Amino acid sequence: MTLPDHILITITPGPDLRAFLDSRGYSSIFVLTDENTAHHCYSLIRHELPPHVHVSIPAGEIHKTMETCMQVWKAMTDARLDRRSVVVVLGGGMPGDLGGFCAATFKRGIDFVLVPTTLLAQADASIGGKLGIDFESYKNHIGVFRQPALTLISSVFLQTLPEAELRSGFAEIVKHALISDREWWEELSSRPWKTLSWQDEVKRSAAFKWSIVSEDPHEEGLRKILNAGHTIGHAIESWFLSAGKPVLHGEAVAAGLICEAFISKELNLLTESDFKLLKDYLLTVFGKLSWPEEESDTISRLCYQDKKNQGKKIRMALLHSVGRAVWDYSVEFESISRALNEYRAL
Repeated sequence: MTLPDHILITITPGPDLRAFLDSRGYSSIFVLTDENTAHHCYSLIRHELPPHVHVSIPAGEIHKTMETCMQVWKAMTDARLDRRSVVVVLGGGMPGDLGGFCAATFKRGIDFVLVPTTLLAQADASIGGKLGIDFESYKNHIGVFRQPALTLISSVFLQTLPEAELRSGFAEIVKHALISDREWWEELSSRPWKTLSWQDEVKRSAAFKWSIVSEDPHEEGLRKILNAGHTIGHAIESWFLSAGKPVLHGEAVAAGLICEAFISKELNLLTESDFKLLKDYLLTVFGKLSWPEEESDTISRLCYQDKKNQGKKIRMALLHSVGRAVWDYSVEFESISRALNEYRAL
């Protein structure tokens, strides 16, 4: 598995970004950060950049909204960006999704560059051209497909992250192994996660995701396997967000992987022994989320808004075994609620 030319893994983010921007001859450059990356990451590249406008937005999933888009579009308008301008988004999944969406819709679409600064964004969110924002607590409910002009990935930025953010991103790497390669999964699960080489794992994870995305760019079939753990995981994340107690995306995905693995076991797709291995490992690394028992049905109902659904049928990507996933499985509401309560009882 190899990466395309527009995805660059580098140890020198500033000079490489400057070289790309100079080669394109953009009329103006607009750099978007959030409060965290403005403080911790912007200084790592700012002196290498050509003259540019820098705008920062509030950090956190709670701000991944149309209201924030309005602020960004106004700033882009005030900066007099034209269709030969470029937006450079320096940040994790939230600014990447929102900033890319704003660029893809401004004047019917201008170029944007993603410089992902979190493990989650480098290994997963910045690859594949999915852009969007949340709406009424539904994750990524409004959005488009559009590839960036460049995705520049550097492990330099990972040194700025707290442990919780690294662990959150690791959930997507684990997911990629679970749906594609048992040997990779066994390598990951046999070692303390903090000792892994993030540069190696990011490269492997990004290359795997690109191999899927390039075959199915608009998620009409195979790409749906990348949503393993996310139907229930997004519902869990949405419930915590609406309750004013947001959790990290990777924490919700880990919980979603366990719940959906339970459903796979019920459907005789996943063996009891594989379910136990998966469950025990994910709980050890990511811990367990908690919610009141009566809220399991509320979380289950949120699955009706999942983008993979057809009609009134909840469709999931499920593990057929460790290292292999299937997609478009119809799952009953009762099975989801039961899986959530089984997770609560662990």
